[in-house]
Formats: sequence, structure tokens, C-alpha cells
Amino acid sequence: MTTTFFQLAGGLGLFLLGMVLLTDGLKAFAGDALRAALVRFTGTPLKAFASGALVTTMVQSSSATTVTVIGFVSAGLLTFPQAIGVVFGASLGTTGTGWLVSVLGLKVSLGLYALPLVGIGAFLKLLGRGRARALGLALAGFGLIFLGIETLQTAMRGLAGVFDLAGLPGGGFLGHLLAMGLGIVMTVLMQSSSAAVATTLTALHTSTINFEQAASLVIGAAIGTTVTGALAAIGGNVPARRTALAHVLFNLATGLIAVGLLPVFLAGIAWAQERGGLEPGAVSLAAFHTVFIAVGVAIFLPLVHPFARFLERLLPDRGPALTRHLDRTVLQTPAVALEATRRAMGETAAAMFQALRAGIEPRAGDDRASRETELRLALDRLQEFFPQIPALADDEPLSQVRVAQMHALDHLTRLQTHLTPPASVRRVLDGPKLRPAVALAQAVLQQGEAGLRGVGPPDWMAQIEQRALRLADFRRQERPLLLQQTAGGASGPAQTLALLDAMRWLDRLGYHAWRISNYLGGDMRPEPAQAPGEPGLNTETGPPM
Repeated sequence: MTTTFFQLAGGLGLFLLGMVLLTDGLKAFAGDALRAALVRFTGTPLKAFASGALVTTMVQSSSATTVTVIGFVSAGLLTFPQAIGVVFGASLGTTGTGWLVSVLGLKVSLGLYALPLVGIGAFLKLLGRGRARALGLALAGFGLIFLGIETLQTAMRGLAGVFDLAGLPGGGFLGHLLAMGLGIVMTVLMQSSSAAVATTLTALHTSTINFEQAASLVIGAAIGTTVTGALAAIGGNVPARRTALAHVLFNLATGLIAVGLLPVFLAGIAWAQERGGLEPGAVSLAAFHTVFIAVGVAIFLPLVHPFARFLERLLPDRGPALTRHLDRTVLQTPAVALEATRRAMGETAAAMFQALRAGIEPRAGDDRASRETELRLALDRLQEFFPQIPALADDEPLSQVRVAQMHALDHLTRLQTHLTPPASVRRVLDGPKLRPAVALAQAVLQQGEAGLRGVGPPDWMAQIEQRALRLADFRRQERPLLLQQTAGGASGPAQTLALLDAMRWLDRLGYHAWRISNYLGGDMRPEPAQAPGEPGLNTETGPPM
């Protein structure tokens, strides 16, 4: 009996290790391609479903897909209805493991033939470079999966002689619930529904359990796999918790539907075996797994938007709107974390531009104090979150994105100090002398706000740059004229100083808004340095005093 349990533990360990290595290896081998595909092909819930199913089938892990989606929806890369579609696809895609095990792992003794794969994979991992190392990891994982299945088969045959698992309640609602609960526990303990399904398929193949028990165990495994996503969402933001809840509710509802309709499913499987040539045993169980998940998808996919609205009402987002994408769950993936900070900075900048426009032309009823407090808290959160993103090598493309975002954060912090114009500046802003400069500053802020919110014209960055430079030219040209007129007695020094302060204030608004827009929505091009002593903008830190 000791040998049997050792073989059972070892087989499970080999299978789990193989799944981890295969998943990690395939994700590393594909690089950002899988993440990019997941984001690119999710325009509608149906496309999102197809993307989720395809990616999960490729990486052989619905948990990995779900955790990734939680990060994406936290960062704002996916909308909530799109995330729900991906979750549905991940649930269906994970049934591919059952087909792999039942068609290949149990029909053919691949343990001996899998050993060279482990060896080749290990050598590639140790001696290869770049993507070859990731491919080696995937090959070794693939080999270990079949070694684990063969060890599990041996253990299950021994276990059948020790325990009569087939004698456990297999019929009736209580018996199905008991087996389903066992499937949930197995999946939670193994942290892998694939391992639980593989164990169930092996037990069925060796006649350790009957088909009804195996079907209930598989239903339990489908429900238990939601635990990983739920754990990943603990402490996350509201979109992350909504996505995890959608996964739990979908799999739970699908599992309950499968239990309630189990006699119908079993009759359908029997008909397919008799009329359609479906092979009894493990292959039929893999088909059952796919079919009952597909039924759940067919019911829920047309209802994605009402389902999303229900969850949004159930979990309302009462947190700060400007930094809602800054969630710690995305920190493990620098590309996603940087996209989250870019979106948070963009929304903060757009809100700041809107506040500045209101500051130039104050309106009755504006709650300037609360708006400034919201912007200050958003910048504090950005400054707290940004250093937590893992460091990147200088030669990586994402490193340049990080540098650009640091520039943007610098300009945002500086621009925050100009949210409220001084009283002397406010008194002269609406005068005829500054009317052209005020119009230019308003145009820069308005176009920057629209561009960062995705509703600006295609050439919005070029227009902002042009107007910001014209604003700087206005200041350069008018300053000596004002000083000359004041020296000649045409105006008083106090009025002139106020006008100069106002022109400097407007110039700074235009300059910082231009640079922020460039680093967050443009080509992140640094401003060319000008020759020493040349008037105008000459540094990235701001216009000259």
C-alpha cells in the first residue's frame, strides 16, 4: 500500500511539475505574442471567448489565462465584458487537457518515449540561448506530463486493490454532490483542474471509479479551478474582483446545470457511443467535460452584457477613478504594469487639463478645492506605485517607455503647482493684451484632454506642439515690448509685472501640457536641446523663468 501511495504522489507531482514547466515554457517562448493576441482579438465578447479558448489551449492552463486577464482588466487593457468572454473561453480551453490525456496519455504508453523529451528539454534549458531555453522548458514539461500519467496509471491499479472507490455512492443527487465536492477539494489542493481531471481520467481508465463518479469529479474540478483566480483577486481593485467573481459564478452555475442535467448528458454520451462511434471510458469523459462547459458558454455568452451589468451593480467601484488601473496584481508583468501607469497618468493629465481650463475661465459653482485634492492624491498614488514596477535592462524597449513615463510624471508634478493662478495673474487674464495667449493655452489644454481620452483628431499631437511653440513665441516677443512701453511711461510697473507673470504662467501650462501629451500619447520624442543663451524652451524640466 505504501508503494501505491508513493506512486500516486509521485505521479501527481510529475504531472503538476510538467504542467507548470509546459505553461511557463510556452509563455516565455511566445514572449508578448500571446498577451498581444489576447488583447488584440477581444473586440467583441465572441472574439474574446475565442481568444481565451485558444490561449488556454496553447498554454494548457485556464488559471494562467484567468490570472492574466485579471491583470489586463485591472490595467484597463480589457473592458469588463471582454474579460468575461475570455474567462468563458478559458473554461472551455482547459478541456483540451482531458483530450490530450485520454487520446494520447492513456491509449499509448508514452512514458518511455517521453524520457528523451525530458533530456532534450533539459539540455536546451541549460545550454540554449534566448527562446531556445524556453522551448527546452516546454519540451521537458511535456515529457514529464506523460511520465506522470504513466505513474498515475500504475498507482491507480494498485489503489483499486486496496480501496473500492467504485463502491462509494455514485447515483442520486447526494452521491453526485459528494463526488463533486471531492473534485473541488482535489483541484484546490493540487491548484490545477488539469491535474484533477487527469487523475480522474486515469482512475476511470483503470476501472477504479465508474463513469458517473468520474463525471461528477470532473464537474467539481471545473468549479474548483476558480479558486486560483479568486485568490489572485484578493486585495485587487474592483475590476479584478469582478472578473474573479464572474469566473466563480460561471463555473458554479455551469457545474450545477451539469449536475441537474447529468442524466441527459449521460444519455447523450451513451447515444454517441452507440450511434456516433464515441469510444467508451476516458475519451467519453473528455467529451462530457467539453460538452457541459460548452452548454454553459452557449447559455451565458449571449448574456455577457447583462451579466456584466449585474456584477457591476453587485460590486460598485467607489475607489478613486483616476488611479483605478493601479493594481498590485499587474506588477508581476512589467509590460502590463507600465500600461496601467500610462493609462492612470493619461486620465490624471486629462483631468488636470480640464481643471486648468476652468482655472483660466472660472465658473460659478466650480469645486476647485475637491478637484485639486483628487489630483494631488492621484499623483501621490502614481509616485507610490511607479517604483514598484520591476526594474528593466537599459536595452529593453520597455525601458524607454519607463523613462518616458518618468518624464511625464515629472511634468505632471510641476504642472500641479500651477493649478491655481496667483491673484495678480487672474486679474489680467481676461484683458485684451493676453487674449491671443489665453486662446492658445486653452486650445493646447483642450486638445491634450481630448487626445489623451482618445477622442482627438489624428494630428492632435502636431497641433499641440505647434500651439505650445506659438505660445512661447508670444511671450518672447511681447516681453521686451512691454518692458519698453513701461519704461516710456505708457503703463505702470505693477500692471506690467502682472502681465509678465501671466504670460509666464500661460507659457508653462502650454509647455508642460505639450510634453505630457507627447510622452503619454505621442512618440515619446525628447525635445531637442537648444543652443545656450537662445531664448525660448531649452530644457526638459520646463521653460526658462
